[in-house]
Formats: sequence, structure tokens, C-alpha cells
Amino acid sequence: MENEVLLEKYQELSHQQDHKELRAYLDDQLITDIVELISDEPEEGANIINLLTISRAAAAFRILEFPEQEEIIKELPATKIAELLNELPPDDRTSFLGELPSTAVKELIKLLDPEERRITLSLLGYPETSVGRIMTPDYLAVKQKWTVRRVLDHIRQNGKDSETIDVIYVIDDKGILLDDFRIREFLLVDPETEVSTLMDDRFVSLNANEDQEEAIQIFRMENRVALPVVDDSGVMLGIVTIDDMLWIANEEHTEDIQKIGGTEALDEPYLDISLLKLLKKRVGWLVILFFGEMLTATAMGFFEGELERAVVLALFIPLIISSGGNSGSQASTLIIQAMALGEIKLSDWWRVMRRELASGFLLGTVLGIIGFIRIIIWSMIFHSYGPHYILIGTTVGVTLLGVVMWGTITGSMLPIILKRAGADPATSSAPFVATLVDVTGLIIYFSVAYSLLNGILL
Repeated sequence: MENEVLLEKYQELSHQQDHKELRAYLDDQLITDIVELISDEPEEGANIINLLTISRAAAAFRILEFPEQEEIIKELPATKIAELLNELPPDDRTSFLGELPSTAVKELIKLLDPEERRITLSLLGYPETSVGRIMTPDYLAVKQKWTVRRVLDHIRQNGKDSETIDVIYVIDDKGILLDDFRIREFLLVDPETEVSTLMDDRFVSLNANEDQEEAIQIFRMENRVALPVVDDSGVMLGIVTIDDMLWIANEEHTEDIQKIGGTEALDEPYLDISLLKLLKKRVGWLVILFFGEMLTATAMGFFEGELERAVVLALFIPLIISSGGNSGSQASTLIIQAMALGEIKLSDWWRVMRRELASGFLLGTVLGIIGFIRIIIWSMIFHSYGPHYILIGTTVGVTLLGVVMWGTITGSMLPIILKRAGADPATSSAPFVATLVDVTGLIIYFSVAYSLLNGILL
């Protein structure tokens, strides 16, 4: 309801061309409401940002989706773009520029003040998925010989320009990180206390070249609002805050879900991405999966003779391959999610395998018994499977046990193998695992059938 009122008021003042009152009205609204207004009226985004004071404009711009940011930048005058980019926090500015084509980045970089340009170029120099890309150099650092009184004076003088004042960092003359303190630790001691007497040398830091996914796990375990970023020599370069990590975690989760579904990760919201781009993202995996399923047809052709002698076996092929594929997809999804949450490390592969062997055996046993009973009951009622229905039921039951076990092992080990090889575990998507298990499931099925029915039906 509030958003509707805001939209109506904005449209009314815009129609009256009362820019002074409109600017005052917008500056009086919550930033989140401004962002929703831009989302509701995307064609007015540039005008809204242009009307806001520069600090509020930057606050709204930084939490917009990239497509909206891009459209706004295209329509803003150069002077406003320069103001906006210089006002943005370094990490948010770098994140935005990192999404743009290199030609656009070169032009926008020219609009930055010398110091902001130096910072931005430095951050853009780190790999795209590294911690260095999302850190900010705006933090508070003190020296170990300072008194608490001097630290508090330093916070009063410089805290406004810092990303956060919740955590204060201690560095030496070379800039090497020595310790960190939550601000309350300074507020609760005598002002004449020296910082060195409070230090315990227990702190957690991130390396600038570390992967962002690993940083997410560290934030989750350490329960911090910010973590310092250092280089290989321990020199402090900046900090990463929890809001950046939440944003990255959301993007990583979305990307993993899309990959698990058997598509490439979408770089834009679903409704904003062009049909051609959407086709490119989806067709690759579909072609790969199609060729994989062609192997299934090849495998069936290899056992064509057995199928001709015992056509009844063909009735259970969908049952066999779907059970194996489903169990593999289940295991793959569980392991990918567990790895994303840091619950499983590469060194845990043997524990995972043992667990999935047991799970696969129990799951396969349940499905095998159900399949066996189903065949027996159907044969007794409808006489569907001929005089050797018990052997056929046994074949299907044993095959289900083997296929489900193989599916769970394959689905659980493939993400770990890909991670070990340096690839994204989410690439082992459910459709990919299902296709792989389909082919091998047929081989298991006909191998079991040949062993149990040789000389009887085969």
C-alpha cells in the first residue's frame, strides 16, 4: 500500500514538473522504497537517481540489480555519473564495473577522481571470483602503542569514511595485521590503557586471492560482521563486510541451483535475459545430454539379441534406468549442497563413499523388494510375465539393488572428483548424473539378466 502511495505521489509531482518538491519528497523516503519505485518504474530510474542527493543516490544505486544500474548509467548525464561513481563504496563500484564490457569500463574509469581511480584499478586487478574483488580499503586501523583514548579520537575523526566501525584493526609500521578488536573492547576499558596490553594475537583474516566461496564458509563459522583482507606477506589491504558476503552467497546459491538443473548460470534475471541468450545457456547441456542418451540407445542395441529372446525384459527398462537416475540425482544434489555449506571437505571422500554405499544398499534393497513383490502379484493376478516370473522378479530386484547403489556412489563421488580437479561441483548436475547412470544401468540390468536367465529365457 505504501509503495502505491509513493508511486502515485511521484507520478503526480512529475506531471506537475515540481522538481523542487519532488526532490524533497524523494529524499524523505526510505532507500528500500526508492529502490522499489525504480523497479516499478524502470524508465524513470535515471530521473529518480538524478533528483536524489548524491549520498542517497549512491545508497539506492548500490542495491539495484545490475540491469537496472546499467540502464540508469546509460541515461544519466556525465557529471552525475562522475558524482555517483565517486560516491559509491569501492567494493560496490568495482562490482558494478566488473559486469560491464571493457570499453565501457575504460570510459567510466576516466570519470573517477585520481585516488578512487587508483583504488578501483587495484581491485579490478584481482581475479573475478577472488576476495580482492569485493574488499574495500575503507577501514579503521590503529597502532599497538596507542592508548585507548587516542584510538577513540581516531575513530571520531575518521570513522565517517570507514565501511564499518564495529571492528578496529591493529597494524605495525609496515602495515602488517597484528590483531583485531570489536569496538566495545575499547569502550569498556580505561582510556589510558595501551592497545598492546589488550592484544591476544588471535584473529582471522582472508587472503586477497582466496576464492569468495571459501570466504563465505569462514564468515559462517566465525560469525563476524567484517573480516580483514591481507596479501601473502600479511600486509592488510582492506576488509570484506557481511553484506557483501550475503550478496555473494545469494549469487552462488542461484548459480548452483541453475547448474544443478542442467543449464549454465544465468548472468541476468530470467525475465530480463534475451531469448537468444537463454537459448545459448540451455542448449549446450541439452546437446551433451542428448549425446549421452544416444549411448543408452547404443547399449540397448548391443543387447538386442537378449531383448528378442526375452521381450519381457524391455518392460522394466524405464523402471530400472529411472530408479538409478533418481538415486544418482538425489545423492549429487545432497553432496553439492553439503559442499557449498562447508559440511563436506575433499578429505571426507571416503566417509561419504562409505555412507553412500550403505545408503545405496538400503535404498536399493527397499526398491528391489517392492519391484519383486509387484512382479509376483501382477503375475499371480494377470499372468503377465510367463511361467518364469519369479526369476524375472529376482532379476529386476537384484538389478534395482545394483543400479541404485551405483547411482548413489556416482552421484556422490562426481562432485568431489570435479572439486578435486578444480571444476565447479555444481557442474555434476542432476540431468548429467541421471544420463550417466542410464547407460551403466542398462549394462547392469542385462548382465544380471544374462547371469540369472541364461539357458532359461536367454
